[in-house]
Amino acid sequence: MREPEANSVIRNICCIGAGYVGGPTMAVVADRCPLIQVKVVDINQKRIDAWNQNDLSKLPVYEPGLDLVVSRARNRNLYFSVDVQGAIAEADMVFISVNTPTKTKGLGAGKASDLRWVEACARQVANFAQGHTIVVEKSTLPVRTAEVIKTILEAAQTSHQNDSNSSTFEVLSNPEFLAEGSAIKDLEEPDRVLIGGESSEAIEALASIYKNWVPEQKILRTNIWSSELAKLTANAFLAQRISSINSIGALCEATGADVREVARAIGTDSRIGSKFLDAGPGFGGSCFKKDILNLVYLSRHFGLPEVADFWEGVVELNTWHQHRISRLVVKKLFGTLSGKRVAILGFAFKANTNDTRETSAINIAKDLLDEGALLSIHDPKVAPAQIALDLGLEEMKPSKSFGSKSSGTSNEGTWWFSEEISEVCSGADAILILTEWYQYSQINWIEISKNMRNPAWVFDARSIVNSEKVLSAGLQFWRVGDGSAEVR
Repeated sequence: MREPEANSVIRNICCIGAGYVGGPTMAVVADRCPLIQVKVVDINQKRIDAWNQNDLSKLPVYEPGLDLVVSRARNRNLYFSVDVQGAIAEADMVFISVNTPTKTKGLGAGKASDLRWVEACARQVANFAQGHTIVVEKSTLPVRTAEVIKTILEAAQTSHQNDSNSSTFEVLSNPEFLAEGSAIKDLEEPDRVLIGGESSEAIEALASIYKNWVPEQKILRTNIWSSELAKLTANAFLAQRISSINSIGALCEATGADVREVARAIGTDSRIGSKFLDAGPGFGGSCFKKDILNLVYLSRHFGLPEVADFWEGVVELNTWHQHRISRLVVKKLFGTLSGKRVAILGFAFKANTNDTRETSAINIAKDLLDEGALLSIHDPKVAPAQIALDLGLEEMKPSKSFGSKSSGTSNEGTWWFSEEISEVCSGADAILILTEWYQYSQINWIEISKNMRNPAWVFDARSIVNSEKVLSAGLQFWRVGDGSAEVR
């Protein structure tokens, strides 16, 4: 790490929002810039308490390496607090890092971003900031959102222009490009840092922070609108690749081809590359679907229906693919799941995170529950309470009379959770792997098969298990995108 730049004008940073982006990002900033005081604020006292607890293994966000970064910086120059007003008043720079979910009602419902919390943050900054403050958009936002923030801040600036403590503002866009599960690595060794704005001085003030550990050539400067659109576009392109390879995977299953071999063949083309060509249960997480729908809304708003239809198709194919997997499970289990146990391994949308937002497991599990399945679920990082919230159904532990083997013909789907893989799989008619956790690739299929109900299936939606070991254990096997598995 380089020595911090002594001439940086930024001495105090406030980040509004202690979630998946704000917490890890500010932890790395504080770790790499010990001369800057960093305060992460949130109105959620429970979340702040979780960031301040002594047991770093129970931070509200799970990311490999985050605990070490927090341990080095917390209470040195990194603080977590509910004192939003005080942190804003002290700050030279305020990051807005709050949730921007898709609107559920009103104008643009189902596609447009709900900016109520962004607007609320802008008004808080307008009310509490003192002196000159640089406001940085860190949340993923639709194009021209900076105009909303700027309008609110300018109104406050005008109304207080005669005050002794009158405030002035600059607005920047600094979108995050983090992949959950590798966020700390992405923050410490970013592909690029994008800063958009109108004021070169404000841009360089933010750049001077990143220069403490990011090479100058990786810091890109643009106008603010390009910066906002670049974030949406990056996520849309990545999601599009996932839908594309999953569509080819379905075709492979129908024709006898293997999508992994197809992906390897096209991935060697330097114009295409090998990343994001792994067939799976579909994309999830907090950004991909939301950002594409945002593009759809913007495209229709600006009179580009053909563009909107193109991107909407990416989301529609992703949803279709998830339901395709659940329908396939039903088909292989003789057309009914009533009274049958299905073990789901993995509920997070990807490995190395506890985030379940838009995870494929939600749609697939709900489909199976509607068929009357008895779901037993395992995930090393997702809590049962979160699964209950996502499924809208309380956990129901099996009674002693239920036994270790599936039985009964109830049409009521239920689910329960266990921390033991062997317990989740005991008595199961099928095992469905939905998250690529390493431990699932190491399962002893001979031992697991002994306690399953035959004929038993393993559905590998992540292509992480050894098919020969599964088959040698006497289990039926399906792997996403593998047409050759159908002829075994």
